[in-house]
Amino acid sequence: MKHTWQTVPKAIPGIPHPIPYQGSKRQLARLIVSFFPPNTDRLVEPFAGSAAVSMAAAYLGRARRFVLNDLDTALMGLWGGILNQPTELAAKYRRIWRAQLGNERRYYDLIRTRFNEHRRPEDLLYLLARCVKAAIRYNAQGKFNNSPDNRRKGAHPDTMSRHIRGAAALLANHTELHAVDYKMILKKSRSSDLVYMDPPYQGVCNTHNHRYRHAILYDEFVHMLGTLNSRQVPFILSYDGRTDTKRFGRELPKSLALEQIEVPAGRSTQATLLGRNSRTYESLYLSPVLVERLSHSVEQLCEPRHHQRNLFPEVL
Repeated sequence: MKHTWQTVPKAIPGIPHPIPYQGSKRQLARLIVSFFPPNTDRLVEPFAGSAAVSMAAAYLGRARRFVLNDLDTALMGLWGGILNQPTELAAKYRRIWRAQLGNERRYYDLIRTRFNEHRRPEDLLYLLARCVKAAIRYNAQGKFNNSPDNRRKGAHPDTMSRHIRGAAALLANHTELHAVDYKMILKKSRSSDLVYMDPPYQGVCNTHNHRYRHAILYDEFVHMLGTLNSRQVPFILSYDGRTDTKRFGRELPKSLALEQIEVPAGRSTQATLLGRNSRTYESLYLSPVLVERLSHSVEQLCEPRHHQRNLFPEVL
């Protein structure tokens, strides 16, 4: 069944985000967390990225423990630095940031070369703070190849330090880190967990940008969702989207019995540039067992009057 969320979600102010990341779910995190069942113990993110949803859940007290996984080992190495050595990582970032001043363009290339040789967490953090759209891009050889955004120097070290320390305070003592295939994480998930998945959109795997060098195969992914259903593991899935005129991604089979929620995400950037007023929507899918465990029906949660009544007062 398809439902529509009635308002454009807003990001939760005050959450520390040390990793700037294209495609991050910061704006949708408030909404996603509102669909957590009561007393969620462990949140599992097989495609963690910037871990925006885990950060929101920790900040709002909607989950107690976390599993962060991403196949990008360098990214998970950065998360290891944030959670296990926050003071040291912040100091290293500060040294890199200061050393670039007056020679930002050339210094970016130097750090990018060094990262591709040694995969140091502080170098990746600096590259993400400086690169175009804060987007991880790898070439066919697996080397980071995104260009710098020459309009900015990256987050000031004081700001970055606050975000690193804040993230560590929220997650450090309650989080497992992994860098394995998502299927391994899903196979170990339990019916007492809640799984949140934000896999790469179809069409961005094995393409010229090589952000996702290992494709998420549709049939394989659908099979894994089916096994989660059969094992009664609740999950929330961010999977596809559309504009007023175009749909992105192959539809999921109805046999999975997922509840779809279309969420307005504002005007399409590309359409705005072309002078058109086209809206974009992102889709969330709720698994059958999750819907059963919610305190309110999905229809109730999506109704505007319930937005105002604050069914989740600590979230909405």
